[in-house]
Amino acid sequence: MTEVDRQQLRKNVLAARNAMERAERSAKSRAVIERLWQLTAFANANLPFIYVHFRSEVETIGLIRQCLARGKQVAVPRTVTATKRLDSYLITNPCHDLRAGYCGIPEPDPDRLLPLVEPTSIDVVVLPGSVFDARGGRLGYGGGYYDRFLAEAAPQALRIGLAYEMQLVATVPLEPHDQLLDYLVTEDRLIAMALHKTTK
Repeated sequence: MTEVDRQQLRKNVLAARNAMERAERSAKSRAVIERLWQLTAFANANLPFIYVHFRSEVETIGLIRQCLARGKQVAVPRTVTATKRLDSYLITNPCHDLRAGYCGIPEPDPDRLLPLVEPTSIDVVVLPGSVFDARGGRLGYGGGYYDRFLAEAAPQALRIGLAYEMQLVATVPLEPHDQLLDYLVTEDRLIAMALHKTTK
């Protein structure tokens, strides 16, 4: 499959995701998060790195608040376009610590001088994407930021993707740089890639 085909697949799935009603997205997001907490590796994580949702992504602000309430440290990404990387910062209050950043995505507010996190101390990365499959394949949004972060900055971290069922396809057309997931969580199931089994 060519890069044009990958772009068209991404475009088609994102258009369908964006067409979901907000109430439906919120309800499915809550189901995804509830299922995520059933994953022991996540529930026991000391320092999760969690994306801050934007537009029609699975919503994560509630998840971040739940983690903080349980005494976890939480790192979230800030996009550095000059070097095409993600930096990770600790936050303690999403309402106060985030502001619109790259492409309008909520990111750590540079004016608040939040603590920068060493990526090698992160034990779980919770990431978004556009298209997924049940083998661990993932397409992002075309910038490669998460692929570089996983490969270079935090290779030790467990990779957990969050998605709606409608984002899954039979096979994601992968390129050599695409990083595979360890788990995928949807509103209907938890898929453990390493074990090649699905928990309903």
